[in-house]
Amino acid sequence: MLKQKPAFEAIAPDFGHSFTYQRFKDYKDYKYNAWHYHPEIELVFVNGGTGKRQIGSHVSYYTDGDLILIGSNLPHCGFTDKLTGNKSETVVHMKQDFLGNDFFDIPEMKKIQSLFETAKGGIAFHGNTKRKIGDSIETMEHQTDFQQLLSILSILNELGNSLEFKLLNAEGFSMEAEVKDNDRINVVFNYVKSNFTEEISLEKMADMVSMTVPSFCRYFKKITNKTFTKFVNEYRLVHASKLLAEKPMSITEVCFESGFNNFSHFNKSFKSFTGQNPSEYRKQLKIVLK
Repeated sequence: MLKQKPAFEAIAPDFGHSFTYQRFKDYKDYKYNAWHYHPEIELVFVNGGTGKRQIGSHVSYYTDGDLILIGSNLPHCGFTDKLTGNKSETVVHMKQDFLGNDFFDIPEMKKIQSLFETAKGGIAFHGNTKRKIGDSIETMEHQTDFQQLLSILSILNELGNSLEFKLLNAEGFSMEAEVKDNDRINVVFNYVKSNFTEEISLEKMADMVSMTVPSFCRYFKKITNKTFTKFVNEYRLVHASKLLAEKPMSITEVCFESGFNNFSHFNKSFKSFTGQNPSEYRKQLKIVLK
């Protein structure tokens, strides 16, 4: 049965703490692989491995771990599962005002304040930032509460100064502005997540959210800055990227397993999305992984 909206995740720091720090060395311990949201800002470091990110309307594939900052109430899925092959996943949750209402308004915190604003669309960091900050996040496991607090501030400051990042949702995209209105879009995201390998008609989606097809198309474009067809195609292409990297399947099998029913359309779409055709992509990935 389809869930009507992302689950609300209640995050309560332990007594005497203003933030939460969790390190998962086994994916089975991580509870939130489902589509969910929470008012806390979330900083995630995935140590190694490959997987999918779905944050808001953005779907992409990461390799060699990930470092992500997710803004308040931005729905997302978990980033690791039994297929990811990562060593561990570390998650820090903090409310925007976890150090008091006005703390981040002081001049020295301007970069962090700006970082929190940008994180409303979700941010993925790469390069040296990912490696260096990832190490810092993992080191926090062995620190005292006070040292952890100082580390969080230092990490946020470094992220605020980094140029090695990608904004995951287009400017202006925010699912926190009208949570009630977004129940509709969440129905759509959940359905696509579960059924992207099958044909998904605009008529069916419009009917599911009690809208006409033209109204649904306008609504989806307004919320996500992309058409529904483009969103579904991107979801399928990200899944295809994952299969090409991880499974010893033929490219034809990858095409049909990802929800495409036309091989030449799949090839053309994949090249447009990644800059390479599927066989080039797989070949390049093997070189990188070596």
